[in-house]
Amino acid sequence: MFSQAEFEFGCSSEKKHHQLERSGYSDERSSKQLAVSVEKHEEDGAIFDEILLGQAENNGSKSCAGGGKVRKKRGSSKKTEMMDLWTVLPQCAQAVADDDQVTAKDLLRQIRQYSSPFGDGNQRIAHYFANGLEARLAGSGTPGYTPAISSTTSAASVLKAHHIFITACPFQTMSHLYANETIIKLSENVTRLHIIDFGILYGFQWPNLIQRLSTRIGGPPKLCITGIEFPQPGFRPAERVEETGRRLRKYCERFNVPFEYYHIAQNWASIQYDDFNINENEMVVVNSLYRFKNLPDDTMIAKSVRDAILQLVRKINPCIFIHGVVNGTYNAPFFRTRFRDTLFHFSALFDMFDSTIPREERERMTMEEVFGRYAVNVIACEGGERVERPETYRQWQVRNLRAGFRQLPLDEVIMKKVRSTVKSNYNKNFMVDEDCQWMLQGWKGRIIYALSVWKPVHD
Repeated sequence: MFSQAEFEFGCSSEKKHHQLERSGYSDERSSKQLAVSVEKHEEDGAIFDEILLGQAENNGSKSCAGGGKVRKKRGSSKKTEMMDLWTVLPQCAQAVADDDQVTAKDLLRQIRQYSSPFGDGNQRIAHYFANGLEARLAGSGTPGYTPAISSTTSAASVLKAHHIFITACPFQTMSHLYANETIIKLSENVTRLHIIDFGILYGFQWPNLIQRLSTRIGGPPKLCITGIEFPQPGFRPAERVEETGRRLRKYCERFNVPFEYYHIAQNWASIQYDDFNINENEMVVVNSLYRFKNLPDDTMIAKSVRDAILQLVRKINPCIFIHGVVNGTYNAPFFRTRFRDTLFHFSALFDMFDSTIPREERERMTMEEVFGRYAVNVIACEGGERVERPETYRQWQVRNLRAGFRQLPLDEVIMKKVRSTVKSNYNKNFMVDEDCQWMLQGWKGRIIYALSVWKPVHD
């Protein structure tokens, strides 16, 4: 999901950074050490208030869903030609797989003739898939795949693109709504709430919760957040997650919510239980929305990293574990199968953008570049360089049960609110469904995201 995406990930992955950088908020470096461009945006709190608190207040209402402006759908000026590309793209992938340089280059030339990052949805996805095929053919997956958004990009800049995304698409807003409503209900009478967020990134999920906690009858609990991220490249691997803590502290001060913040920026497989500051008198919630897809899968190493992270969560023994997953089948070890499934998955996303956001929106192109580069990573990279490795929600269901978790039923009151909001305020092709106690979200029948709530089981 866009705001939770790992913008710093390229083919180089997070494997070069293993040191732990963790501290309380009081130990963080002063803001004067940040880049001037970042500091300038960070001081502009109006952007954050308008989008994040507006989202909190409206929970996806029409003012947040963008009204009719972004729903204008434009037709393709080259529809006939672009339909041919759905034949040419798999043919080109076949030629690349066979290392048939002559045929592959000829087909790439044809694709390039009709693809464009500024055209309709088909033209745009063809552009990024051609980039991936070209990089794979040249064997340049690693140097050819650079960060979609640099590590110095400010949260305010990303937030503008994030705003367009949540305006046109309910996926993230509804995920946050369900997760936060669940936390609010469970923490109604607690005095200390500790949220451990695997993949906090910019922390866009939490201003909503902070504002809600501030209005609780009897006063808010003391809120502790441990933000976990992969390290950024460079000399300050924890810089972004530190910024997130400063921003969340400002919201807590504004709404008079007592606050503690800790951060961990390292390879997740090396995190230990002792790295957490867990108080026995607090209610602990573990939250991870759509980030486990970047953990090494079971084909890469003998000991499953995904299972190890789940065992760590189980050892933390949270009151609940909120788990959101990208429902992807494009993780096959065989390239041709993976290419086909990648095309199906990302074509749904690009069709969604084309149906809900005007083409000339600059922030749409920012989002498409992020998702496009995910596709490039899947197409161009192999081994440890391929960091996009999703599993389906049914695969995660088996994995979570095997790891010692019990799945909790979906809250029907919250689900009713989600369904009503999506139906009333978003494009009719968005879907919300339930299966095996997962909340499913998708586009035109294709399930793209799934969310469920779990509880560790101990003998």
